[in-house]
Formats: sequence, structure tokens, C-alpha cells
Amino acid sequence: MTNARPNILLLYTGGTIGMVKDFKTGALRAFDFKNLLEKIPELNLLDCNINSVSFEDPIDSSNMNPEYWVQITELLEAHYNQFDGFVVLHGSDTMSYTASAISFMLENNTKPIVFTGSQLPIGHLRTDAKENLITSIQIASLQHNNIPIIKEVCLYFEYKLYRANRTTKINAEHFEAFASFNYPDLAESGVHLKVNHDYLLKPNLKEKVQFHKHLDKNVALIKLYPGISEHVLQSIFETPHLRGVILETYGAGNCTTESWFVELLEKAIIKGIHIVNVTQCSGGSVIMGHYETSSQLRSIGVISGKDMTTEAAISKLMYLLGQKIATEDFKTIFETSLRGEIS
Repeated sequence: MTNARPNILLLYTGGTIGMVKDFKTGALRAFDFKNLLEKIPELNLLDCNINSVSFEDPIDSSNMNPEYWVQITELLEAHYNQFDGFVVLHGSDTMSYTASAISFMLENNTKPIVFTGSQLPIGHLRTDAKENLITSIQIASLQHNNIPIIKEVCLYFEYKLYRANRTTKINAEHFEAFASFNYPDLAESGVHLKVNHDYLLKPNLKEKVQFHKHLDKNVALIKLYPGISEHVLQSIFETPHLRGVILETYGAGNCTTESWFVELLEKAIIKGIHIVNVTQCSGGSVIMGHYETSSQLRSIGVISGKDMTTEAAISKLMYLLGQKIATEDFKTIFETSLRGEIS
């Protein structure tokens, strides 16, 4: 696009940020984003054109699922060529899952897609919604020589911009609700907006963007704990149509060495179920074979999730299963960084 002012599209899916309080009843109701400039006149100061589109029925993020991820992808696809940047408004509870999924579903994306939300509604006196929204739009409109500076799916919350597929929600009450433990911030908002250019994704601008809409939900997430029983695990692995499992292990990818456990995983892998090892620690990486308690997993063909978040691992698993990748190639592709999700 050659416009001096970038065109930014707000995509409202639901969540606290889009709520206003009815002061007569005290109830929260969805906000009409067509009247955005009336509610937040500061947006007029931004050097961009703002349009908005909403889900027909905005949802609470607790109800978010892969069908809605496809809906978001379809909306991005429909408007991709008309806009220079996108801000996706989303409830904070599952935002890291959705934002991670969208990062995989858009291959060769070269535009800013900024997810944001808030802990308090937009009409609340002490809301964090205004700052999150204003700065997200400003970030989405950053350009150099008519080319966006940010060319990836990211998440902005409480003065910090993160790579989307590196984030996790860490707090239900504080305004600082998200963290990126294994990757530095992409930008920080203070007196000045400081972009950390060295950490930005640098996609090939000549490649055409592709929108992938096939996800396979036949996956499970298992968090190990001391005393987990063979019967519990067996019942999960016997789930009809199960195709992949994210296994949250201890520390650097460690687990029990009891024979029944390893044999159960090996049988599942032989059956064609992909098992991915991620750490249940907030930060750090799986290093299979570093300790004896993880070397058996490596030898039976468990996939290393390396330093991926659980949110990125489960959405990447759904995405790759949906791509119908050959079994013999699956492990190699999963262990390869596709959108900057692995260090």
C-alpha cells in the first residue's frame, strides 16, 4: 500500500476489553466498536485509519476453540490485502492459545497481527483497556518506507509486546497478566516506544502468505505428577481417534523410569500417536538425555518440545496434524522452529 496513513483493522472476538458497564443496572454488555472514537477520542491522535469488524456473537475467551481460530483466520484472510496491520481483541484467559495458533495458521505472514485485551472493561474508571488498545494500534501502524516494522503475530499487554507463541498468562488479577519466559520482549512502551529490532521475526517478503484452516483436535494434554497411575494414563491413550499428546514433564524433560510408564508411551508411539515432551516449569527447556530420567523417552521416539510453551506446543500439534504430514517426517518438523516458537 502507498497510503501515508496505515490502515488498521480491529477484530473484536469478545472478552473484557469490549465490555462497558450499564451504570443503571451494573451489568456488563458488549461494546459497539463502530463508536470507538467517541469512547476513546485519543485514537484520533494516532497517525492511521482505523476500521473494525466483530464476531457476530462475541464470546468469552473461556469458550474459545479451534473453530473460532479458523473464523479469525478467515477474517484475516478476507481483509489481509486491504489493511497494513491488525489488532485482535480477545479475552485474556485463552489469548496465548489463540495467538499461538494464529501464528502457525498464517504461513509467510509479513504484517503485524497484535493480540490484546484487558483485565478491566473499557468503561471502567481504572481500566487498562485504553492503554493496551491505543498502544497496540500504534504498534500495528509502525512502518519504515511503507513496510510494517513488526511482521509477526504478537501479544501486547501492560507496556510490553511479546512474540505471541512465546507467551503464557501468569496472573488473573494484576495488569501484568502475561510473561514470555524464554524469549525477550519485542518492544516496551514507556515515555518512548522502544522496539527491540534484533528480536523481531524477519520473514521473506517475497513469499506469498498462506492461510491454513485445517486443525486436528484429537490431542490430549497430560501433566505428570508424583503418583500418576497407569490406569489414568492408559485411559487417555485409549481415547478413540487420539493422534497426539503433549506430555508436561518435570524440569528439563524428566519423568518416572518405571517400566509400565515407558512401555505405555512406546506402545502409543508404535500405534502412531505423536508424543511431545514439554517442561511444566514456567521457563527453561526440555533437554532429553541430559538426565537418565529422560534418556528413555528419547530412545523410544518422544518428540522434544525444547523451550516451547504448552500453549504453542498444543496449537502447533493441532496445526501439524491438520497438515497431514508423513509420520516419518513429523518429529523433525515439530522440533524445527516454524514461527520463532523455539530458540
